[in-house]
Formats: sequence, structure tokens, C-alpha cells
Amino acid sequence: ARANSAIVQTKVVRDVENVETMLQQTANPLLSAVMVLIGAVAMTAINVPAFLPVYALAIPLAVLLRRILQRRSMRRNEQFRREVERFSATVGAMATLMPVTRAHGLEQTAVRTVATGAEGVREAGFELDLLNGRFASLSWVSLQLLGVGCLVLAAWVSISEWLPVTPGQVVLLSSYFALLTSSMTNLLMLLPLAARGFESVRSIAEVLEDPDLEHNEGKRPVGEVHGRLTLERVDFRYGDDGPALHRIDLDLRPGETVAFVGASGSGKSTLLNVVLGFLRPTSGRILLDGVDMETLDLRTFRRSVSVVPQESVLFEGTIRDNIAYGLGEVSDERMEAALRDANAWEIVESLPDGWHSVVGERGARLSGGQRQRLSIARALIRDPRVLLLDEATSALDPESEALIKDALGRLTEGRTTLVVAHRFSTIRSADRIVVLDAGRIVEWGSHDELLSVDGHYARMHAAQSG
Repeated sequence: ARANSAIVQTKVVRDVENVETMLQQTANPLLSAVMVLIGAVAMTAINVPAFLPVYALAIPLAVLLRRILQRRSMRRNEQFRREVERFSATVGAMATLMPVTRAHGLEQTAVRTVATGAEGVREAGFELDLLNGRFASLSWVSLQLLGVGCLVLAAWVSISEWLPVTPGQVVLLSSYFALLTSSMTNLLMLLPLAARGFESVRSIAEVLEDPDLEHNEGKRPVGEVHGRLTLERVDFRYGDDGPALHRIDLDLRPGETVAFVGASGSGKSTLLNVVLGFLRPTSGRILLDGVDMETLDLRTFRRSVSVVPQESVLFEGTIRDNIAYGLGEVSDERMEAALRDANAWEIVESLPDGWHSVVGERGARLSGGQRQRLSIARALIRDPRVLLLDEATSALDPESEALIKDALGRLTEGRTTLVVAHRFSTIRSADRIVVLDAGRIVEWGSHDELLSVDGHYARMHAAQSG
């Protein structure tokens, strides 16, 4: 399943920053501690070689401390990360629901929801900090006791003359022990920071290892697209759920307009996402101009595709920026033509700054119909070979819908067009209409052919017509 957008944002921002922080804050202390440790061991080997084996006591102690931390730190770091991701998702959802929250007077409910998420982050963070604090104290005390023990041992050896160790060498050993324990303590203090960094690496790996992630590198680039799409026994399911698509066989000819209809959840939008390559078939294959799309670089294919999604997607920027997104420099004539073809020119004319007007976050300053028409203009300005329209006219008033239908009738000519719509008035002119039910194709044909048969399409059409 696709990750929540707020969680992905958290991984991109927080986890990447944690990895960067780990590398920045551990490199110099690690190098310094290692060099001091090597120096202390070397000087001991030169001046008091008889005490060199005593240093080996620090190794099992350090390993024991590390194992104590590692077992608990991985669990606590993951718990804290999960809480942060859940909190980010909650805040994102509450921000999206803000108009509904205000309209229904649910501000206190939203505050409690966010506060509950924040409390989860606080508790997980406190437990993690408590663990790191205990580890730091335990490491410091253990290594100091080791240093004192080694110094007492050196003094006893010198007094008893069990080994040829002079009082002066005992003083030297005390300095070397201090350097040793200090270096070992500094190294152990880096472990909590490293644990947090490696947990962030694992978090990022969850995205990189997603089975739905595309791997386009090294695949054959798509040159000229003619627009023939062939689906051969395509199945798709979301996780362990039942099949969203089952044994789909379709052959879409270049320039053909095919409409998909069916009840909510019948698989219409899923089918478009599979064709576009956003979802990979569980089984079966999809051919583009006779070539299996699994062997193609889908990024190059999508340069010949335009999509009008079910929910208009606009970003904080001007109308021009939104329509020309990703195209670089676009002439005024081309921009105006796309706006006129999408019946959106009147929107530009009604604004004081024209197409330089800012639409607001997610197009908040525009109506639903205006956002939909700008999405259509963004699709049309790309002059695609394949056009995907998902409920493309659902947000338009009747007058605008009539104008858009006329424009799309001209603009879909010569392009392979896949249309999803619940309103049958928008797809009467389609070359073929495919009826889906529970992920299966149950009927196909033209509008008139399907009406002549007392089947799914005829019943849905009659119900919609009243």
C-alpha cells in the first residue's frame, strides 16, 4: 500500500536529517577517540609493555555495554520513529479536515486528537532519552571503575615488585589509563547517536525497498508513442484484499476513446493506475505498442501521457506555473490556447493578475470547477498521445460541462483516451464503453449497443436518467 504523504514527508525531512547529523557528529569524535586510544596503547607498549594485556579488559566491558544498549535501543528508536510518523499523519489529516472541523464545531475534538498524538511522541521520546541517559551513566561509571582498578593493580604490582614496574611508570600508567577510559567513554557515547541514525536509515530503506517502487534504470527508453495499449489477463490486488482487477483483457487501438463505467469500487481508477504504471499488475502484462511495459522506462512513456485526476491537484503558485508545470518555457499563445480549450480562459480574465494570480495551497482560492478546468488545461498543453481522464467533468456546472465535452471531442481525436465517469452523458460519444463490476469486465460496446441489451449498463443508465 502507498505510504501516507505525511509519513513520506517525515522520512524525507526528519530521517534524512538524522542520517546527516549522525555522519556530521560522529566522524570527528570517532576519529579523535580512535587516535587517542591507539596512542595510549602504543605508549603503554613502549614504556610499560608488561601492562599491555590489562588493556584487554576494556574490550569485553565495551562489548557488554554495547550489547546492553543495542537490544533496547533498536526497539525504543523504532517506537519513537513510529510515533513521530503517526503524529505527522494525524497533523496532516487534521489540517486537511480543518474546514470540516470548523463547520461542525469540532475544534476541541481535533485538539484532543492532536494532543493524544503529541503525548505518544513525548512518552516515546522520554523513554528513549531515559535509556540513553542510563547507558551514558553506566558506561562512564564502568570505565572509571576499570581505570581505578587498573591503577590500583599497577600500584600493587610496583609495591610487591611482582613485575618490574617503577613508581614513575605507575604515574605514566595513570595518565594512559585516563586516556584509555576517556576514549572508550567517548566511543560509547556515540552509540545512541549512531542508533538513531541507523534507525533513520532503516526508515528510508522501507521506502526504497517498497515492492511498488519503480526501477527504471537500465530499461529501454520509450521513443515515439503510437498509443496502442494491450492488457493481457491482468490481475491486481491491494495487499491481502480480494482482487481489485481480475483477468482484464483489452486491446486499445491508437486514437480510440474507451470509457470505463461501473459502481464505486469496481476497479475503474485502479485500472487507470495500472495502465499508467503507478500500480504493477499482480499477474498478466501490459503492452505499449506491442512491447511489455515491464521492460520499458516508464518515465519516458509518461512524457507522452496527460492525466486529469479525480481530485484536482494544484500547488501553491500562479495559474501559469500550475499549467506549465515541468515544461519549462511555454509561449503565451500555447498557454492561452490550452486555457481556451479547457474553457478556463474566463477564469484568467476574471482575475486582476491574469494567469500570474496565485491559486493558493491546493488551489484554495478557486472553486472546484475552476480547479478541474485548470487541471484539464495542464493536461492539454502537453499535447499527449495517451490521455487519461478520471471523472474529468464531475466538478463542472452544466454549461461548462457542455463546453468541455465539445473541446474534449476535438482534442481526443487521434489520441488514445481512457475515460472514467459516473455521468453517462459524458461518454456517449466514446468508441467503446467497458463496464466493470467487482474488478471484472462484464460488458463492452458502444453506448447504443449496450442500451439495446438489458444488462448492467442499461440498468445503471436507467437509474441515472431517473
